Amino acid sequence: MVKWIIAAEIAFWVVIIAGLFARYVLKSKKISILLFLLTPLIDLALIMLTVVDLRNGATATIAHGISVIYIGVSIAYGKSMIDWADHKFQSWFLKKPSSKKILVGLEKGIYELKMLARHVFSYLIGSAIFWLIINYVGSNGTDAIIGVWKTWSVVLIIDGIISLSYLVFPKRTESK
Repeated sequence: MVKWIIAAEIAFWVVIIAGLFARYVLKSKKISILLFLLTPLIDLALIMLTVVDLRNGATATIAHGISVIYIGVSIAYGKSMIDWADHKFQSWFLKKPSSKKILVGLEKGIYELKMLARHVFSYLIGSAIFWLIINYVGSNGTDAIIGVWKTWSVVLIIDGIISLSYLVFPKRTESK
């Protein structure tokens, strides 16, 4: 299962880089959009492989749980990951100056809350998929998946505390 997660992650970034190459080097926005639209199909393939593997009798492992997290994160953060890659591609390969503003104070707090909302969204998607898989394949031998879900729950709580701290203790100036 680990090899499928690694393959999906590699495929995701290859498609993103190919989409950026098509957009900026080949000057074809249509091809780049088509390539970017492949990313959800990669996610769908990974979740299908996870379900098939478990349905065929494999005992759930941490890798199965990570594949579910991967799907939730990819859906919730997909656009922002593509935006990040787009910005980096322009900066590194097209040598365009960075226009990214460093956030401080209330702006940083609001940004962190938005990121927390994405994390909650990815968690809800992942949780739904976890429980659908467990109900579909049966709960026998799915302790590892439940363990991954519990760990993710703790990570979400920690992320919430950290994100809220940016509002309670705002950073006043940019550190150098």
